[in-house]
Amino acid sequence: MYHTLRKFYLFPLRHKALIVWAGILLAFLAWLAPLFQFIPQALILGRGFLDGSVGSLRSSNDRTNFLILGLGGHKNDPAGMTDTQLLVSYDHANARHLMLSIPRDIWIPEINGKINSAYSYGNNSEGSGIDLTNSFMSQITGQPVHYSVVISFDGFVKVIDLLGGVDVGVDRSFTDPKYPVSGRENDLCDGDAETKCRWETLYFEQGKHHFNGTEALKFVRSRHAQGEEGTDFARAVRQQKVVLAVKEKLQSPFLWANPWKINQLLTMLGDVVETDIPQKDLGILARLFIFLNRQNVKSEILSVPESAPSLLFHPPVSPKYSDEWVLIPEGGNWDKVHLWVSCLLAQATCSISTN
Repeated sequence: MYHTLRKFYLFPLRHKALIVWAGILLAFLAWLAPLFQFIPQALILGRGFLDGSVGSLRSSNDRTNFLILGLGGHKNDPAGMTDTQLLVSYDHANARHLMLSIPRDIWIPEINGKINSAYSYGNNSEGSGIDLTNSFMSQITGQPVHYSVVISFDGFVKVIDLLGGVDVGVDRSFTDPKYPVSGRENDLCDGDAETKCRWETLYFEQGKHHFNGTEALKFVRSRHAQGEEGTDFARAVRQQKVVLAVKEKLQSPFLWANPWKINQLLTMLGDVVETDIPQKDLGILARLFIFLNRQNVKSEILSVPESAPSLLFHPPVSPKYSDEWVLIPEGGNWDKVHLWVSCLLAQATCSISTN
């Protein structure tokens, strides 16, 4: 050891510097090794992420609109129903962004089903579930959908767990006595007439909580609570809270300083997310999402009959609607919804008028 150090000491200064820099380079490459498999994609993503321009993005009137869909089944499940429909409009000019939840029970005559079945219908009709859902969302809101992301619920759980959980505020304490237990949908429960074994009771206490992936999924999917938290309106609010909480976790420097975590996240996203975003735009969109200022995001829900006044109403259950509980627009068309959404995009406060 002494002789080795002595030899190093006797090296010319330039040789010492070269050895030190070589050591630093090797250490850096070893640290970066988990991401080597993503180098081609990383070069494209990095270029878009670091470039401050947004010129190549699809947009209309200085806005880029994203549709986020939560899929009940696995990625690319042709029978999967979308339990969450969230339109996010990014305002490039004035940073007045909009997050709009669309109820899953909206009736779509063209497919003789609800909007949450459009993804499945599109996939099973030799078309694209994403494209068909985008088309119907544009029909409802009057706004183009530029990009879409579909994430499966099992992927949702995995991503949140990988991020170390999320911090979410619960506005009101509530109990849901009928949260479905996965895998027991058809369980006869040993003859129990009430089939209680199919259900789990959930309880969420008001206040700040740190949720793991499973807890976050239950929080956003719960729909059988008594009172206000049992409405689709409250459920949509909870979904928006978790989306913003995930965004904040993605801003953590601890994540981006850990190549192993990034490797796991990129691999996982490839397994659980379906999207129509071109690779050249991914880096730009990732930058916009990660650095989105939560204070500049206005959250809204296309209101349902429980929230008066409402732009939607619930017609009587009948064969016309396949004997299902559905929602249709007031006035028989989407004109009032289009006006309301346009108002939300143009200014801070908009009233709902059904006259």
